[in-house]
Amino acid sequence: MEQKQVIITDEGLRRLEDELEQLKTVKRKEMAEKIKLALSFGDLSENSEYDEAKNEQAMVENRIATIESLLKNAKVIDQEDIDTDVVSIGSIIKVEDIEFDEIVTYHIVGSTEVDPDKNKISDESPVGKALIGHKVDDLVEVDVPSGKISFKILEITK
Repeated sequence: MEQKQVIITDEGLRRLEDELEQLKTVKRKEMAEKIKLALSFGDLSENSEYDEAKNEQAMVENRIATIESLLKNAKVIDQEDIDTDVVSIGSIIKVEDIEFDEIVTYHIVGSTEVDPDKNKISDESPVGKALIGHKVDDLVEVDVPSGKISFKILEITK
């Protein structure tokens, strides 16, 4: 089964590579030590420390495999290729929320980099999908679970 291409910014790529390095060097060693310690407690049939350490090890290995797969299928967006005329992945968009009369800034990113606390939204999210392809001064209506949101695009940067 072929995996879909993962679109990622340079910053997102570095973050994934750093996490992978941390997991492979530090976390794997920690897991080996936990398992070794748990084995020293004896009887494995009633050894909850061993079971917990093995489960944690499986989660670490699963995350390593996930990151390696993401990196293998990653297409890094070059900052130079980001168009400031039209909203695209990598764009930073300043919009006016018409209903609440407030200015919001969104950074459109690939799905692996989403961080709602930092207003990093996916190109696959309802808002991200609706904004893609639009220009400054466009009015964009977005269907969201709570109804419709209307935005006016004020600025597109990278």
